Amino acid sequence: MILRIKASSLILLAMCLVQFTFGQAAVDSKAEKKPAPVASAKDPKGVTAEQVAESAIFVYGLGGGRAILNQIRKTAIEHGKLSVTNLEGRTEQATYQRWTLRAETLDKEKVRLDQEFPNAKYSLVFNDKIFGIVDDSVFTPREDASKAFENQIVHGLEALLRYKENESKIESAGKEKIFGVEYYLLDVTDKQSRRTRFYVSTKRLRVMMLDYEDAGVRYRRKFYDYNYAQGTLVPFRTTLWADDKLVEEVEVGTVTFGQKIDETLFSAG
Repeated sequence: MILRIKASSLILLAMCLVQFTFGQAAVDSKAEKKPAPVASAKDPKGVTAEQVAESAIFVYGLGGGRAILNQIRKTAIEHGKLSVTNLEGRTEQATYQRWTLRAETLDKEKVRLDQEFPNAKYSLVFNDKIFGIVDDSVFTPREDASKAFENQIVHGLEALLRYKENESKIESAGKEKIFGVEYYLLDVTDKQSRRTRFYVSTKRLRVMMLDYEDAGVRYRRKFYDYNYAQGTLVPFRTTLWADDKLVEEVEVGTVTFGQKIDETLFSAG
């Protein structure tokens, strides 16, 4: 109960931060005898993309923002279950373990994903390039597997939470109400021109969905079961849809941050 009260207070404080930042900008603008920002039809209150993003980062860091996220999430070890739809249209179940060594930017991140299916066990590694490991031997994954793994990283939550560090362009696409829930729409485009649209709840300032396109396919990832892990906000269940077809579901069992990780895990040799 105490945690819920604190979380609610943080959301309220972050929402006040959005309003204060916009209000302060208007005051500063008036003081400099410059016209205040003109609100668009899509965004009648004139809240900017940066204000929404910074408030969301504030909430994900339990009130400490990116400073807490950078401090706590230097490393991450995650265990859980996943189901994927293969090329033949069959759903396969697996357990997984993911190790992440945080870097200043996403393109320098080191990530290893171990997956154990009933008939196969292998790892995918992101370390400057993508490669696979099976039985201590390195192999080149299929193009679709490599792309799906890369998209988990470059089109994930961190693309928004570290938009400044990645020197990404961020723009507001207004607001949208879906099934009664209102969202701020934020478009984040990285230096490789990869665009991700984030749906940030106007009520709780959490990312509930994101969209991106790849090879003509529109993907939508949805986030559920948010909870706090070591003082940072984590969705414990996600689903991925490709043109309205469910292709992946992930359930996080445990996630820990800050533990030492052997960097040889990300090595090809």
